[in-house]
Amino acid sequence: MAERAPILDHKNHGEPSVFDPKALLREARRQKHLTVQDVPAVCILDPDGDVVRHLKASGKARRFASWPCYHTELHTFELAGDDVGIVGYAVGAPFAVLVAEELFCMRMPLSPQPHLGWSD
Repeated sequence: MAERAPILDHKNHGEPSVFDPKALLREARRQKHLTVQDVPAVCILDPDGDVVRHLKASGKARRFASWPCYHTELHTFELAGDDVGIVGYAVGAPFAVLVAEELFCMRMPLSPQPHLGWSD
């Protein structure tokens, strides 16, 4: 019978994670001297970066200067008259979920976007 790995001792899986997206964003903004700015209402995760590379090569992507994350870049581009955000290379479920949570936190509180088909 295999022994339990010591790294699993003293864990309380019912406790909230210490990696709170709001706290991570706040500290990254402080460290990078960034202002708070809402991300676009619609954002895309581009795991392999193909779309981001195409948008950058065609001159359509603009870097979102207030994106505080250290391991990704947020770009924006126009689609049907609206700004859309896109984050490339968000590979792997746990990392992609973290990036999605950070995007969500940067839209809080959500403002109504009736032209996009949703409201409060």
